[in-house]
Amino acid sequence: MDEALWSKAIPLGVLVVAGMLEAAGGLYWDDRRTRNDWTMELVSLAILPTLIQPGIFLIVLAAMGLWLPAQQDMWAAWPIAAQCCAFLLVDDLTQYAWHRASHRYKWLWKLHRPHHVIEEMGVLVTYRNAVLYYALMPGIWGSAALVYLGMGKVYAVYLVVKLVIIVLAHSETKWDRFLYRHRLLHPLAWVIERTISTPATHFAHHGLSAEDGVSHPNGNYGNLLFLWDVLFGTAKITRRYPETFGAWNRVKEPWHVQLFFPFVRSKDPSSELHAFRTRHDHDPTLDPNR
Repeated sequence: MDEALWSKAIPLGVLVVAGMLEAAGGLYWDDRRTRNDWTMELVSLAILPTLIQPGIFLIVLAAMGLWLPAQQDMWAAWPIAAQCCAFLLVDDLTQYAWHRASHRYKWLWKLHRPHHVIEEMGVLVTYRNAVLYYALMPGIWGSAALVYLGMGKVYAVYLVVKLVIIVLAHSETKWDRFLYRHRLLHPLAWVIERTISTPATHFAHHGLSAEDGVSHPNGNYGNLLFLWDVLFGTAKITRRYPETFGAWNRVKEPWHVQLFFPFVRSKDPSSELHAFRTRHDHDPTLDPNR
């Protein structure tokens, strides 16, 4: 199977299996998802892997092939460990910074808010973001450049690992509970939860309010590596899961407004999605409950 194909097929398979387990547990039969939520999640799932990421790669590979033909595959001989580190820095670290910035800067929050306007977790939440949020994500552009420079085989494996970890970090299967239930596994849990994103740490990021002592809406930004949060002081580890989820104001908009803002905007003048930038935008980091 082509590397680009299986790098998407494996995470999709994990998403499907985890989704089936969630459904078996009753998540999708008696939850708070509306038709608007379902539409937004399924459209997001269809757009990013099939249009946004491949589109960015085509642009970068074509541009570098035109302007830097002699540099193609020039780093292919790098050790595998060095190539992995390159992707962790160029892709995962920059995504941590991008994610953190989306909770600090008002205009970027508007592109990220679809990911937080949910009341139930689950694997379908994974790709919920405005299209422009992904289209501008530095890590995707940087990864495409590294692939052009000869790191394509390593990227195919790296992407599988990263997407599987991210999908499972959103999953209601909460695979990390097993580690917390058994005292003998607690040392292993200590290492894992400080290295990669887990349901407990990422659910905390989606929690509605820090007042519950578990949620950490303006922290726990890591995607593949939670280590970035540990290093940069944004980590909160409780080994518990919030009971309520959502964005600070719980204001919802039609799926097409949330996904395609600012190209499509809210008709409600009071909505934060009515204009791309206004002087009176709410800064999510300043909300007293967060």
